[in-house]
Amino acid sequence: MDNTLISALGIEFVELGKGKVIATMPVNDATRQPFGFLHGGASVALAETVASVGAVELIDLDKEICFGLEINANHIKAKRDGVVTAIATVMHQGKTTMVWDIRITDEEHQLICVSRCTMAVVPKR
Repeated sequence: MDNTLISALGIEFVELGKGKVIATMPVNDATRQPFGFLHGGASVALAETVASVGAVELIDLDKEICFGLEINANHIKAKRDGVVTAIATVMHQGKTTMVWDIRITDEEHQLICVSRCTMAVVPKR
């Protein structure tokens, strides 16, 4: 996944499974906003990334492709440095949509961000 947002943000996958994905992201200059805190957009990018990768694990890539349809996020706690971990679990797996719950925590398992992402599953053309 070189030359993608995933590599630019330093996202690394820890676990890939059917219905669950875990990934980490550093809190550093690439992911901070100008005041020195983790950028909310970086958290949202991490959340959509784990949901998207999770959705790919559940579809037939020969026949289908998936896209983020909607995402929301509540930023619970600020973070200046270290690493955050996103745990994504599928809440709904339908034929045309999936809904993923994503919780982003710090090293002490404190909640940094909670997100829900809806993925669209469409036939390949």
